[in-house]
Amino acid sequence: MRNLDEILAFNRDFVANREYEKYQTTKFPDKRLVVLSCMDTRLEELLPKAMNMRNGDIKHVKSAGAIVSHPFGSIMRSILVAIYELNAEEVIVVGHYDCGMSAIDSKRTMEKMLDKGVSAQTFSTLQHAGINLHKWLHGFDRVEDSVRNSVETIKKHPLLPANVDVHGLLIDPATGRLDVVVNGYERTEASE
Repeated sequence: MRNLDEILAFNRDFVANREYEKYQTTKFPDKRLVVLSCMDTRLEELLPKAMNMRNGDIKHVKSAGAIVSHPFGSIMRSILVAIYELNAEEVIVVGHYDCGMSAIDSKRTMEKMLDKGVSAQTFSTLQHAGINLHKWLHGFDRVEDSVRNSVETIKKHPLLPANVDVHGLLIDPATGRLDVVVNGYERTEASE
């Protein structure tokens, strides 16, 4: 059975058996928290459990490497919507050890794109439009630096309220251990 067919068959039973009832909550995060994490499959269930988060506690935004690559991109927009429209009051960026974005080789990725049918002409067109695919596809060298960069991009955003604390953590995808990279409260406590 193909993935979509399997999903839809399961979903019919899920709805018919009212299994959704145990997940019902509001759209507002109970802990007034928005979490930006990597999309790594190892974190899907581990991250919320390691942070003591249940359904309805947080707004969860995901990107490859937990990277905020553009201050006016969809990741930052999601964070701002969570704050202004959904009552989030804090942000936590969670990167992880052994992240695939630290091993991204843009040349190899572009070769895979060619193998899957993207034309060399497309690369040329994008380059002439001012898009540096090597830079755009590059991840990071050190995950700690990447988390700091994402935290700084969020903290310095001109539309972020001054009273929003922004934290940076790293999670071990094998054990769930959390390490603090940036404690956003330290900024708040220093200014009081």
